[in-house]
Amino acid sequence: MKVAFQGVLGAYSHLAASQIYPNAEYIGCETFAKVLKSVADGVADRAVVPIENSKAGRVTDIHFLLPRTGLYVVGEYYLPIHHQLWGLSGTELENVTKAYSHPQALAQCAGFLNNHNIKPFSAIDTALSCKQISEMNDTSIAAIASEKAGRLYGLQKLAENIEDSSKNTTRFLIMSRQMEEKHPVNDNENFKTSLIFRTKNIPSALFKALACFANENLNLIKIESYLVDEGFVMAQFYVEVEAYAKSNEFKRAQQQLVNVCDDIHILGSYQART
Repeated sequence: MKVAFQGVLGAYSHLAASQIYPNAEYIGCETFAKVLKSVADGVADRAVVPIENSKAGRVTDIHFLLPRTGLYVVGEYYLPIHHQLWGLSGTELENVTKAYSHPQALAQCAGFLNNHNIKPFSAIDTALSCKQISEMNDTSIAAIASEKAGRLYGLQKLAENIEDSSKNTTRFLIMSRQMEEKHPVNDNENFKTSLIFRTKNIPSALFKALACFANENLNLIKIESYLVDEGFVMAQFYVEVEAYAKSNEFKRAQQQLVNVCDDIHILGSYQART
């Protein structure tokens, strides 16, 4: 099993991948697009990508990429996130003026950074921030990353568990080239289906689209909108439904949805985790 993730060894996506697939070969990629492409091209068997955080919200890039890859969601995973502040050996916390990390990590530690007058600076990855700081000769700069990342790159811990919320958690999706077919067709209770649809430009289109699920007594647990085609008129909706895509109820809802949508993309059905 080869599993792709965004970042370098020690990144939170790497931690999630190693917990889901403990005996896999891990392939770090610079961007989310490259992660998903590596699976689409057959270089990797699975991709593990973050989709949302309990404090910082959704990972926007993923929502735009998901319908373009041809991949399927085959699982989800929740990873508790505990951030540590790392610096060079001999660094004192009171002397730190800048902290580098991924924007999501910076948002999750905004309170700590503000309280210590530390300016946040965005980087493409948490673990890569540690790697870069280890190569600098500046004790005024720190990185926010995991315990594993800081140890891996030989840094000194300046502060631990600096996330603003003790319940800080990131949800990851597991992506594959094939949709898994192991689910009982009529079992909606223990499964989720993720899909993206674009409504027609007609009055009450979203209301009518959501009614398709209500008519079949299906519970929508997430709905998010985002603009497409660089305009301000056309919107797509990312939806998660408590249902299996091949259940009779979901099929009927999908048939109704066709009447009010220009495009419907089923991303996958998978076992729900808590």
